[in-house]
Amino acid sequence: MEVSRNNSKKRNAIYEALCHTKEHPTAEMLCTMVRSDIPELSLGTVYRNLAILESDGLVKNIGEVNGHARYDARMDRHSHFVCQKCGCVTDIDLPERVSELYCDIKEKYGAVPEEYSLTFRGICSSCVAVKKSS
Repeated sequence: MEVSRNNSKKRNAIYEALCHTKEHPTAEMLCTMVRSDIPELSLGTVYRNLAILESDGLVKNIGEVNGHARYDARMDRHSHFVCQKCGCVTDIDLPERVSELYCDIKEKYGAVPEEYSLTFRGICSSCVAVKKSS
């Protein structure tokens, strides 16, 4: 993890936990994950370090799900699917057509898009399967 400020054991542990999960966790979820290695970790410390990691461009806040901010360490262009039943967040890799929209926007509006945020909401496959079985 290369950043412009001093690293700390706690910040590194939070970042590593976020890098090694696909859950798009909340700060509370991250705190629980990291406390197994650092029992004295506080929720406030997690929030402060997430803010630092976000400002350093290493993680992003992908928005709120059920009233809680969710975080992602995957920084490449991708979208998300949020289940409105269980709240899970899944990475969605969109086809090349989305990248083509960048050119369309530049041609039509003269603007130069640098990033996008696209979130699909619905019912995930696990929740659909549970619904079908009941």
